[in-house]
Amino acid sequence: MEKVPICLVGCGGMGHRHVMGYKELQESGIGNLDLVAVCDIRRENAELVANEAERLLGRKPMVFDDLDQVLAHPNIAAVDVVTDGSTHHAVGVPALEAGKHTMVEKPLGITVRACQTMIDAAQGSGAVLATAENYRRDTPNRLVRAIIDHGLLGDPYLMIQTSLGGDDSMAITPWRHLKEKGAIGLDMGVHYADIIRYYMGEYSEIFGRGLIVEPVRRKPDHADHPLISYRERAKTYPETVEATGEDSVIALYTMASGAVVQLSYVGGGRGSQGWERSVHGRFGAVYAPGERNGRPVVLRLEGKELKGKEILPLLPQFELNEITERLFGKQGVEYEPPVDADHAVFAVDAKHLAIEYHDFGEAILSGTGPEVDGESGMKAVAAIVGAYESALAKHSVSMEAVLSGEVQQYQADIDAALGLDAP
Repeated sequence: MEKVPICLVGCGGMGHRHVMGYKELQESGIGNLDLVAVCDIRRENAELVANEAERLLGRKPMVFDDLDQVLAHPNIAAVDVVTDGSTHHAVGVPALEAGKHTMVEKPLGITVRACQTMIDAAQGSGAVLATAENYRRDTPNRLVRAIIDHGLLGDPYLMIQTSLGGDDSMAITPWRHLKEKGAIGLDMGVHYADIIRYYMGEYSEIFGRGLIVEPVRRKPDHADHPLISYRERAKTYPETVEATGEDSVIALYTMASGAVVQLSYVGGGRGSQGWERSVHGRFGAVYAPGERNGRPVVLRLEGKELKGKEILPLLPQFELNEITERLFGKQGVEYEPPVDADHAVFAVDAKHLAIEYHDFGEAILSGTGPEVDGESGMKAVAAIVGAYESALAKHSVSMEAVLSGEVQQYQADIDAALGLDAP
């Protein structure tokens, strides 16, 4: 298969994780992207990732510390943007305007307007724009979607997504607690917002709020972190950071179908604990296990409970696509993560990244749209910032109003800081 030459832009912790994804894609036997270059404004970071790529992939990519040089290079057709969320549009727009196909880590942007600038640039140049959203790639989530699509629950009327608990340590990096950088409430919330839309369809109305549960975050202990990039960068962190951005979001959504979704993501609070993802219909309910753990989906119908592979006989048309089968097995709706718990999340995450990459490469080579395009990425962002907008407006807001910019009080000062004021 022809391979698309791609440059990884952003060589921090997520950049290292993305290289692991390229390794999984290469080892799948149907890789369609070729990591030919890496770029970071810190040359030493780019060199570190390039050396890691050489170790994992067998060839050292070109190293850049200037995005303009990447965009001018005739042998680079695509970019993989893994900088912090507040800079995604600053990298993505010029890349798309230069005709480079662009995949952007979630969140696509930290405001709706930032997302829209990239969508407009992609439409103007004809380049492919994809959002890297990995949770939906996990095989249990594929199975839940099939259960809903095949009507095993009847028409869903309720989804519950709850994730409670944390402490006062920094969520990986200090910037994830700063409003103008895209704090953890958004950074993590878009994962859940995308899963909600993947399961339940389009959003209609949003009512909710964001909040800061932990006002001061302390330096994390990354001494035993499995990725050296995290251990090294953590040495430069301040001892504490005062949070200006939300670490939590609580929202009630009405979907276009009429179904209701309850979202509670609380990334702090020492006494809170709990996790649930469930969908309820007249005929039954389904419980998802979360991501990257391989535990089975639980389907409860009247008088019986089925788990994981036991559900498959009810779904004779269900199948995973080729890249997912190669990475997780033909019936990989439940799987065993690696034994080493410290590395398990990253190992499974690398497989999800490989599935994202393959989808992106296929979109470029075949001319079809990626599964998670710019519009999808923007809607996930809008679902979370819409909850923040709702709190300021003191009433529910429509998804349409958030996407159109009619409602954007919360985002206004962020857009101004990003240089994205309305014309």
